[in-house]
Amino acid sequence: MMSISNYILENKALLSFALFLLGLVFLYLILFYGLKSVFRRLETDIALVSLIVSSYPILIVYLILGVKFNLHHQWKSLSIPIQVFAILDVSLIVIITFWLVQIFNQVIIYYLKSYTKESEAMWDDVLLPIVEAVIPVIIYILGGAFALKFLGVDLTGIWVTLGGATFVIGFAVKDILSNFFSGIVLLIDTPFRFGDVLSLEDGTIGTLKKIGVRVTQLYISSTHSDIYIPNSVLQGQKIVNLSRPTSYYQSCVTIEVPTSCDFEQLRHVAYEIVMAHPNTLGDIDQKVELIDKYYQEPELQEQQELGQKQLLAEHRVDEKLEEISLCLDALVATIQFAEKGGLTSDEIANVQQEYQGVLELVGTEEQQQEDSLIELVKQWYRDLIRDPNLLDEDAYIISQEWERKINLLKSRISKLYQKIANPKGDETRLDDYVMEINQWLKEKFKQPRLKWQDPQIRITAINHDEDSVLYVELTINFFIKNFKLENGKRISRINSQIYDEIIEQLKNNYLV
Repeated sequence: MMSISNYILENKALLSFALFLLGLVFLYLILFYGLKSVFRRLETDIALVSLIVSSYPILIVYLILGVKFNLHHQWKSLSIPIQVFAILDVSLIVIITFWLVQIFNQVIIYYLKSYTKESEAMWDDVLLPIVEAVIPVIIYILGGAFALKFLGVDLTGIWVTLGGATFVIGFAVKDILSNFFSGIVLLIDTPFRFGDVLSLEDGTIGTLKKIGVRVTQLYISSTHSDIYIPNSVLQGQKIVNLSRPTSYYQSCVTIEVPTSCDFEQLRHVAYEIVMAHPNTLGDIDQKVELIDKYYQEPELQEQQELGQKQLLAEHRVDEKLEEISLCLDALVATIQFAEKGGLTSDEIANVQQEYQGVLELVGTEEQQQEDSLIELVKQWYRDLIRDPNLLDEDAYIISQEWERKINLLKSRISKLYQKIANPKGDETRLDDYVMEINQWLKEKFKQPRLKWQDPQIRITAINHDEDSVLYVELTINFFIKNFKLENGKRISRINSQIYDEIIEQLKNNYLV
């Protein structure tokens, strides 16, 4: 009788094939049932998406490798042509190439896009589509090159040809390449952001919409049209960014009044009229007091009523920001005192407890309160988008801008909490991190109003008409908030409303 060991030796190929099938079934169960049920419990779906994209390619790769392994040990006895192994190698390369492209498109690019939405930089918004288009092509080219190599094709001539063709094409499209690299420079060393209002050398004023591979797109509000400027041309221009350093625009209204007018009273009235407009910059307490005194025409009633509500909501936001700033300053003092000689566990606990108060004021997910900063900001911008003068797209712009800032605030607050909870080698830098987030709140989240931004009324000239009647020219300077809204027409609307109200008040009450 044949022994079991002899039977195994004589049926080694059959046993190897059986183990291969068993491994295939086990791998299938792990990929489609075991790991999938585990990954679904995770907070993010990156692991689950990666598994879904990878399951079938992994099975096919296992299948090809298994077939190749079994054939490799039997090819002499079965007289299997060497070309079969080459075909298996090429199939393996094709599957891996396809797999890498899917991982790149559905996992890496997807999460990079999520990151760019929360990022303050704008270069990633433009470079990411370029990377998304170029990297898969490179992967396919490399995969095709390896496949041809395994098929025995000599690639030397192909590479030489491609090198020569690249040189010729590069020379032919040098202008395009110049625009491309100029666009990269504009994105990396950027003097502006999307949505900024730019003044070009020829006097054209437009809103930046897109920096492309070859051209930059600007929207011209005066003609309601788009212009496309080659990146290399734009890079060589002197550009004035009207949106920097703040989003406030200094506007000017000029009027002429006879010298018989009471100038002090006139200045006082003009100042109040500017302050009473809800879209101009000024002390909020004064604006709330004056907002019911002017602009009483029926068509402006809704604007003024909503404006008062917006101002009160903004005032609550400013107060909360000031409170948070004071708490952060106090936290800096605490850390600087405690970090001398190194932070002990008790001192870290005290810093954490003090920072907990900041988290409550900001309003994290765990500690959301109606009077927290995040909730107050949401209430404020919801009032802002009800402005009857806004266009439909303005509501989206305002909501998107503030939700982005809120997400950035949550991210920064969370990262600082992690550093405070586990300082490790950063214990001497915790005060710097706290000061940095405090500075960010003042400069990037919401800039505070400064005294010099209040309306200014000055006498700038004295003129006379044909009858030698003297007139005094008054120039009224003031700042407009969110001047980029209303398709760039907000400036002209506010100027017109202020001018009309001043003339109306002068005619009725103050001209003598």
